[in-house]
Amino acid sequence: MPASIASDDDAEIETSFVDIDQLQDHGVSQADILKLKGNSLHTVGSVKNATVKSLLKIRGFSEVKVEKIKEAVKKCLPNKGSWRTATEVLQMRKHCFRLSTGSKSWDAILNGGFQSMSISEVYGEYRCGKTQLAHTLCVVAQLPKEDGGGGGKVAYLDAEGTFRPERIQQIAERFGLDPEKAVDNITTVRAGNSELQDEHIGELNENFATGDYRLLIVDSICALFRSDYNGRAELAERQNKLGSHLRKLCQLAEEFNVVVFMTNQVQSDPGASALFAGADGRKAIGGHVLAHASTTRILLRKGRGEERVAKIMDSPDCPEKEASYIITTGGINDPDKA
Repeated sequence: MPASIASDDDAEIETSFVDIDQLQDHGVSQADILKLKGNSLHTVGSVKNATVKSLLKIRGFSEVKVEKIKEAVKKCLPNKGSWRTATEVLQMRKHCFRLSTGSKSWDAILNGGFQSMSISEVYGEYRCGKTQLAHTLCVVAQLPKEDGGGGGKVAYLDAEGTFRPERIQQIAERFGLDPEKAVDNITTVRAGNSELQDEHIGELNENFATGDYRLLIVDSICALFRSDYNGRAELAERQNKLGSHLRKLCQLAEEFNVVVFMTNQVQSDPGASALFAGADGRKAIGGHVLAHASTTRILLRKGRGEERVAKIMDSPDCPEKEASYIITTGGINDPDKA
């Protein structure tokens, strides 16, 4: 069932997913579909991505039943997951869109902004503007596509207790949006631990299946994993859990054509300062598991005076460049707007 949000034909943003109820047309009972929904599987794509092992954990699901469901999924998605030409991939990626950061100089190094169907991560020490950028994106995502937005709603997972609807109202005024409507278009949840954070991400399948959402923010991605798993003895378990969590985020981004934006904390890396000239001794937490999951990674640092600097550290289509920005009442902006 394709869905789209648009203000006009040119600004249309397309998503393409199949409602899970269509499995009933291929022999899956309504009772089993309800069980799938009860386990946060609301689209055929989410069932396709679920492992046989996870489906067998659903009460009443045998190996025979799971095999039958997987066969029904193939009939609903005959071309999904198959080998395709690069031309077909290029055509599909034309449906991607970019969300402006609120800063023209920052947008320039990102080729227009943060891209949908992928995960973008910013990391840096405190007071670099990570959460302020997240709040700015909450508003920008509601703007029409021609204005650098997505024309849709936002889901905001708050892992550190820093979400402030008052800031949304202030930023909305800068962009000419109704402050009350801007706040109402954001769905948020305060995650209390890493297990709940993972559950809340799973629950978003139902929200995103409406086709109304354009942005998912996780602020921050590793804070709860960092505190729930302590020391080297629990490091392997933490990374396994984090890897599974990141896979869910990637699947949401690709299936529903949304921007997934994550903030991340840093840790000291004294060795880097000693070995490499210009290194600032800070690195993102989460290790290689997080580094490989993030399509675009940006380091934020403090600059001169009130300026901050964003540096692209890794991206498949953006070169390693820097941009300066400031934090204003209206959110992230260019230095000359101070």
